Amino acid sequence: MDFAQTTGLDDARDAVLETVLGAYRMRVEITADVRYCGTWFDREPATHFGQFHLMTDGECWVSGEALECALHLRRGDLIVFPGGVRHLLSSSPDPHQPPEEEPGDTTMLCGELEFVSGNNNPIFNALPTCFVVRSEQSSEAFRQLAQMLTATSRDRRWGRQMVQNKLADSLFTMAVCEYVRSAERPRGLLAAMTDARLSLALSAMHSQPGEDWTIQSLAQVAGMSRTAFAELFTATVGAPPMQYMSQWRATEARRLLGNRRLSVAAVAEMLGYRSEAAFRRFFKRLEGIGPGKARSRNADE
Repeated sequence: MDFAQTTGLDDARDAVLETVLGAYRMRVEITADVRYCGTWFDREPATHFGQFHLMTDGECWVSGEALECALHLRRGDLIVFPGGVRHLLSSSPDPHQPPEEEPGDTTMLCGELEFVSGNNNPIFNALPTCFVVRSEQSSEAFRQLAQMLTATSRDRRWGRQMVQNKLADSLFTMAVCEYVRSAERPRGLLAAMTDARLSLALSAMHSQPGEDWTIQSLAQVAGMSRTAFAELFTATVGAPPMQYMSQWRATEARRLLGNRRLSVAAVAEMLGYRSEAAFRRFFKRLEGIGPGKARSRNADE
């Protein structure tokens, strides 16, 4: 694959990731800046939102049902539990046994993350129960952003919390990119994004949701036969191409309906529907409520 092809593939993947993350309102908050001294352990209960820990100094071990064995984290490492599963942080691999040497101080930033609008986010659903971004294996941009977040946490000036949350939001997005780049066995939409053919089709679907896509036209974008494309897409993404397309249109509709300057008729036209009535039927079938009700809920959130 030459440079132009590689660049085109990267652009296609970026387009998919950007549109999906942009279509769902995400809440990312730093909830604690903690310091541990000596021998310690801290139980983190299961939550209905995601959790993450960014090591800002020292080291620690993380264990739990979601992990085959305890993970060792060092300064700059980030661990994410997208589903908020229960886990244990400790100063040694076995929290019930004291370490051979007295450990130094450990500090970390802890936070929460969740998508507060929309259901069945394909990116979130494709993430594993837990993943780690190692500082030494990450990109320079990720390390710089993590360092910036760490420095901001130590700045006691007004507005620190708001700046921290915005940086944490960006760090999570970059963490997903790092995971996609290094994962040995990605799944769902993330696996499709690593396939050169499927990523081109997905980019077209996401950037042009109002196009009258068919399996045949998407297969042509992917450079595959109709049957091979449909089978590969379904097996990788977990849904047939046209079902995924419908779900994406509903997601885009929900986002567009949040803009009060756009009428329901305008949103219908942007998404390729010949009549407002047809759009209303489609939206209610997938979302369970009409566009007007969805718009009211967006305003209340």
